[in-house]
Amino acid sequence: MLILSLYVASFILLLVIYKMLIKRFTSANAQAKINTVTFGDESAVKPNRTASVLSILTLFFIWCAFTGSSLSPIHVPGPFTGDTTFTYTAKNTNKQTDTAQVYIRVNPVNKKITKSSPANNNRNNFTKNDSAEVTAYRSVLIRVKKNDTGGKEENYLVTKINGQAIKAKQTIQVNNGQVILTSKSSISFTPNKGWQMEPIWLPAPEAVFYRLIEIARDGYQNVSLFENIGWSLLRVIAGFLLGCIVGIPLGYAMGLSSWFRGWFDPIVEFMRPIPPLALIPLVIIWFGIWEAGKISLLFLAALWIMTIAARAGVSGVSIAKIHAAYSLGASKLQILIHVIIPNSLPEIFTGARVAMGVCWGTVVAAELVAAEKGAGKMIIAASKFQQTDIVIMGIILIGVIGYGIDTLMRVAERKLVPWKGKS
Repeated sequence: MLILSLYVASFILLLVIYKMLIKRFTSANAQAKINTVTFGDESAVKPNRTASVLSILTLFFIWCAFTGSSLSPIHVPGPFTGDTTFTYTAKNTNKQTDTAQVYIRVNPVNKKITKSSPANNNRNNFTKNDSAEVTAYRSVLIRVKKNDTGGKEENYLVTKINGQAIKAKQTIQVNNGQVILTSKSSISFTPNKGWQMEPIWLPAPEAVFYRLIEIARDGYQNVSLFENIGWSLLRVIAGFLLGCIVGIPLGYAMGLSSWFRGWFDPIVEFMRPIPPLALIPLVIIWFGIWEAGKISLLFLAALWIMTIAARAGVSGVSIAKIHAAYSLGASKLQILIHVIIPNSLPEIFTGARVAMGVCWGTVVAAELVAAEKGAGKMIIAASKFQQTDIVIMGIILIGVIGYGIDTLMRVAERKLVPWKGKS
């Protein structure tokens, strides 16, 4: 919630600053043109590249700040590390009370403070000073009963922490952490975690980058990074092409024939809202756990999207163009080739972009089915060993490749369908 709030605040602040700069350095006529020409005209609204760059930089800065990255000079408060102490008061069988001190050393994650730990003091009273070590973000249990004289007797009881009365299961804040008293009068100490994310939940950007270099060089589980990505791309392209080969003609048939529309419409509308992941058990039963099953799942993910896109493309063709073609003596085949297909291509390209995105997102789940290679398989294998840096690296790669595929499809659309958006 804190990260979301910070992101929203950054968005609003940068938008206000950008608007102020635009207003300051743009002439009145140009500003009036911006406000009147583009507002409400979706086709005139283009992505603001400054906003795109600022968005990425903001996300990266937040990532660095909340992981203690060396790439950022500013960080949110991190976990406490170093030495801290607190006192406890105990009551023995004779109802005598005594106070001793607990020394805690909190080590950074994956590191250890090299200086010597505080030594226990020699005391003549029945309570004895204790010391313990713990790693940041973790807890340590201090069994003071084992160290204290008479601590194993039945009526021995810890009654206070830092002079404050405490009962079993109660939590008390102490310097640099919190203490919980267990039902057996042991003390559980948890150091302050701060606002930074633990590396097991979210590693720093440089950790992910170093892991990328390592896996690109050495591979992961005897499979190179390029093999994993290549297999995922191959499965996605195969499933997507099969979906196009079947879905586009089916969509055209549904858009041109009432019989086809009536016959297939219930099937398409029934299957369309079902997520591809829900079909995994059925796909395994029908096609097995090898490549046929994975490609079939991706085929089903693309099929219904392409069918609906082609059907919508036919429905969106202007009837005036069809009447004009008929008036010029065109046959049905000529109308299909020269009027319907060209005018439906924008819708089909839009559907293809959506279908490719769905397929690329589904490939991770498809590779859950006994895959030996693939980006999804790498992510799943890394998650089992809590290798979060590999998981995030795989997610970023999937996002970058997916964005690249979508960009290529948009370029192809501009080249192949230059008449999109024109009457």
